[in-house]
Amino acid sequence: MTIDFLRRFFLPCFFPSSTANTTTSTTTKTPTSPSSSTTSSSTSSRAAATVAPPRPSKSMVIGTIFGNRGGHVWFCVQHDRLSTKPSLLLEFPISTNDLVREMRNGLLRIALECNPHRPDLARCPLRSVPVWTVFCNGRKSGFAARRRAGERVRSVLKTMRCVSVGAGVIPAGFGSGQHSGKGSRSEELMYMRANFEHVVGSADSESFHLINPDEGPGQELSVFLLRSGLGLDR
Repeated sequence: MTIDFLRRFFLPCFFPSSTANTTTSTTTKTPTSPSSSTTSSSTSSRAAATVAPPRPSKSMVIGTIFGNRGGHVWFCVQHDRLSTKPSLLLEFPISTNDLVREMRNGLLRIALECNPHRPDLARCPLRSVPVWTVFCNGRKSGFAARRRAGERVRSVLKTMRCVSVGAGVIPAGFGSGQHSGKGSRSEELMYMRANFEHVVGSADSESFHLINPDEGPGQELSVFLLRSGLGLDR
């Protein structure tokens, strides 16, 4: 039921399709010429799976939210979906089930704040901050941590290379490396991938805003990185 909700509300243009050993998702396809030979068609098909399409704007990034059904949610930002080294990787204190419940009203705002009074955090780049205080739709939800992509995360990103926009499930037992989490071997891994608009307000604020496919009505989802001692919607 959870993944059905994500497909209906998070990405309204999601169309299910079957792929072996992975998930239902929408993928990027490269058209081929009718006059192409069989060899050319095969080459084009392989190229479609290994070459990422040009990004529509410099401020657009690929955002992936994933996690086991009973585990914590991870937020990954990439400039190139073929890369297994994300530019930002955060582990939220929010469980996947709680995240879905928060999304049911169509609005999800996750604000991450760091303490600007700490000398080691006052001037460092926002993406280098190791620990964040998390507010989910205005409510304090615990602490998020910046992570490096371990073996399991790289395996997840490698598996989803062909997915441009979509939501789906990776079968239980996938991966067992770093940060796999308690119970992850016996739980399915859910994911949601979409384009996000990356906005840099200043050295103390950045944000990522979900771009709904085809400009259709759908989920409003934003992630904010803030260096502020004032708090947000306490």
